[in-house]
Amino acid sequence: MRITASTISLTVDDVAASHAFFTEHLGYQEQAAGEGFASLTRDTADNAAVDIVLLQRGIEVLPPDQRDQRAAGLILAFTVTGLEAEETRLRAEGVEITMPLREEPWGEHLFQVTDPNGVVVQFVEWTTPDNS
Repeated sequence: MRITASTISLTVDDVAASHAFFTEHLGYQEQAAGEGFASLTRDTADNAAVDIVLLQRGIEVLPPDQRDQRAAGLILAFTVTGLEAEETRLRAEGVEITMPLREEPWGEHLFQVTDPNGVVVQFVEWTTPDNS
């Protein structure tokens, strides 16, 4: 098997709200859209971001047992460079930081935001842990 791309499909109540959040604040572009559906991507020339498909909760394209589920209990994590600058930029754009910038003892430097549908987006930059 050869994986040629990665996509995460998120079932949300308001596709337009998540679409706006990811395109306005996180650099995604619309690849395709329709009633209750949007496919978002980022330019892959300089990053490895996962593509995102947004599906309206209840949409009939989903199997019946999945139609009422929502994107809950998951964290969409992006490993980035320039973490502190990214946090400053998002704050300046009015995005609420739902978990403040912090550094874990194992070298994970991170913060979180939450999109209008409750999708948690975490930004991570790895540092060398201080083992002194």
